[in-house]
Amino acid sequence: MGLGKSALLSVVATLGTAGFVAASAAPGPARPDRDIAALRQAVVELHRQTRARVGLPPLAWNDDLAAAARDHAAMLARTGALRHAEQSPAEAQGENLWAGTRGAYAYREMVAAWAEEAANFVNAPTPRFSRTGQWQDAGHYAQIIWRDTREVGCAIASDPREDYLVCRYRPAGNVMGQPAF
Repeated sequence: MGLGKSALLSVVATLGTAGFVAASAAPGPARPDRDIAALRQAVVELHRQTRARVGLPPLAWNDDLAAAARDHAAMLARTGALRHAEQSPAEAQGENLWAGTRGAYAYREMVAAWAEEAANFVNAPTPRFSRTGQWQDAGHYAQIIWRDTREVGCAIASDPREDYLVCRYRPAGNVMGQPAF
């Protein structure tokens, strides 16, 4: 991923829309970027830049998506298991997950890990949108640039070892059989 720091884990989401909230399951090191406003600014700006590169409009922040992301991020921090939320088809939201060493990454670096997947992306129908043949290698990026996605909301939570970032998207991206744009 080019970040040069320890243990970065990413999981591809098949759902999508955005909003942000910060949460912490345990106290952590003081970091100036560990606040809700900084998280929201970093996420919205990097999503805007990434979508602009392919001619797509920016995503609007959604507080409801951020709240859903906060709940799931807190669950990840409690369990230490990086896994997607179970959702009913009626309420399906896109979801990108990231985990890494607690306090080692700025918000921008967390989201940049997803954006860097552009190097593996081809605009082919889901799940064939990766140059590597592994959809997981470009799935986060595909959700960010999904043409129908209009909103985003994110949150972060931490356990003693890891930070967990969850972003939710609406409408969800990575729809089987459809290209991103």
